[in-house]
Amino acid sequence: MMNILITNIKELVQVENKPVQKVAGKDMSAVKTIKDSYLLIEKGLIKSFGKMNSIDLNNYPEKTYKIIDASGKMVFPSFCDSHTHIVYAGSREIEYIDKIKGLSYEKIAQRGGGILNSAKKLQKVSEEELTEQALERLEEIKSFGTGAVEIKSGYGLNTEGELKILRVIRKLKEISPLTIKATFLGAHAVPAEYKGRQGEYVDLIINEMIPRVAVEDLADYIDVFCDKGFFTVEETDRMLMAGMKYGLRPKIHANELDYSGGIQTGIKYNALSVDHLEFTGDAEIKALLNSETMPTFLPGAAFFLNMVNPPARKMIDAGLPLALASDFNPGSSPSGNMQFIMSLGCIVLRMLPEEVINAVTLNGAYAMGIEDQMGSIAIGKKANVFITKRIPSYAFIPYAYGSNKVETVILNGVVQ
Repeated sequence: MMNILITNIKELVQVENKPVQKVAGKDMSAVKTIKDSYLLIEKGLIKSFGKMNSIDLNNYPEKTYKIIDASGKMVFPSFCDSHTHIVYAGSREIEYIDKIKGLSYEKIAQRGGGILNSAKKLQKVSEEELTEQALERLEEIKSFGTGAVEIKSGYGLNTEGELKILRVIRKLKEISPLTIKATFLGAHAVPAEYKGRQGEYVDLIINEMIPRVAVEDLADYIDVFCDKGFFTVEETDRMLMAGMKYGLRPKIHANELDYSGGIQTGIKYNALSVDHLEFTGDAEIKALLNSETMPTFLPGAAFFLNMVNPPARKMIDAGLPLALASDFNPGSSPSGNMQFIMSLGCIVLRMLPEEVINAVTLNGAYAMGIEDQMGSIAIGKKANVFITKRIPSYAFIPYAYGSNKVETVILNGVVQ
């Protein structure tokens, strides 16, 4: 592994001298940067950074250092996408056409579409094929600046199917340069064969799936879709308790479709994050303020499904931290482009460019449990960074939606 020195950086973004875990409330509107700077990477880690005039280039011979001139360009820490479902078999554009014709998400699900459709497809595809498809998606998100990604199961909906996805994620961890976290989401939907017997499916998750996942050490986290038409607060309670017994920290899909109690349930069990949150009121905000849980928005899904938007401004003004993630999946957010997610954060959620930068770096890292390794430019953190093309300011990244502003990706101290 060659050491890297990036010189003449127009602006080094999201630097930390004293690393923090997350950024909340009005602090989200500030991002620390250094203009006309350098970044030194050694042994895959950030070794030092600072003003260009404080470094003697003679100490870094080209024999031992790869020198990258970033004149006119910016350097960012890689994005941390804390909520995706990118291990899936094939796309679902047929349902997309149904949506255009006016069918709701819930109606499509009732007709055996939605998550159940993906579950059917998954059963017919081998682990090798799933791995290949997922690797292509990882390559794509890497090119847009993502350096860490959380991937959920949830398209198996039976024990073997769920284990298959989690084994694929384990394989991806071994072969991809991205930092990957795995989440067990057996409770993503109720399989067709358990219609009217939802409690039995919950029992299957608790008594069979969770112990098998734990025995093979396949997941870092457990997740439940606690929402109207999916799993109740009581069922969620039981599944999270069972997961926690095996050391799986909770994350929750909550309040996407209604005020479901999912946010409060997540907080009760110290969930690392509660995600979606389109329906968030004063009671939910109050509960979140007294917690260590990261509220996470998935604006790609709200955009794609044409749903109500979560109250981002109200939550930040109340003093909360926020993370943004892509929700990359075949049914409700078929894109992992975090630059576009930042644009939606600004355009739709009325977040400032600084707020979205914090939401996709440091707070995204927190929502994955990796804030000590990633999410900012800090000495000792993993050298997962990207160099932009020549851009006028960091606000240009969310502003110029639709084009890729990333030129060079460095992961684990290696140019990709």
